[in-house]
Amino acid sequence: MTGRFVLPPPPGADAHQDARSGAAVGGASRGTSALPPPGASVPTPAPSASGSASPAGATGPLTTANLLEPAAFGPDVGVGRIHVTDRYGDGNYANADCTGEKTLTETLGGPGAHFRGLMTSTRTNPDDPTLAADGVADQVAREVAAEARSPSLAQNFAQRLLLEQEPCQEETPGHWVYGRTTTVRLAPDVTASWMGTYQGSLNTTGTAPEGKEPCGGIAVLRSGTHYGVLEVDACLGTAAMDRVVRTALSQL
Repeated sequence: MTGRFVLPPPPGADAHQDARSGAAVGGASRGTSALPPPGASVPTPAPSASGSASPAGATGPLTTANLLEPAAFGPDVGVGRIHVTDRYGDGNYANADCTGEKTLTETLGGPGAHFRGLMTSTRTNPDDPTLAADGVADQVAREVAAEARSPSLAQNFAQRLLLEQEPCQEETPGHWVYGRTTTVRLAPDVTASWMGTYQGSLNTTGTAPEGKEPCGGIAVLRSGTHYGVLEVDACLGTAAMDRVVRTALSQL
């Protein structure tokens, strides 16, 4: 008889082939991709070659450990210059006068939240220690965050908080304005939406100018049952804002 005989592969060959395939997938194009254009949705990053997975949404109570730290603003702002003050309760949550200055409870009807102010001065507003006495010169950022009873309710709260900010994307020429919404997604239930702030001199058409860098901005964050709003007063551009928002989202 004549014919063709196929011998099985030597022991361990399949494992070596799988390892080579896995290394090619896990190590492709890392650290070289450019930031997405404004308004783009950033997909969930794939697990790294070391086996680390995407972050899971928060499930436990929110504490001050979930809030942004001064180190997130280095090297754009001297970390040693930033002072942190915290409080728990209710209050204005960075919604500007163009949306109606309501408190968090007035908007969501929920309980109190954690407020954190990051400032370059120890002089604070007598009515709210998380606000700098001279907000224009000394406020770096302010974060307000809380937890909901379920992930779906936290998602609902985050969506409502974002809707509160979006009217500021259209203002009369000469008035400061928010730019397009950029979405960051670290996992299905770990997401953030942020908008850059543009000064009035750049608003000549009623909306944010194309191709210009923002000067700080605002972000709405959601991780599992946690949600919050981060307002960045420091004059950060697109790359720095994206980095700070991702750090805040990972911390939340």
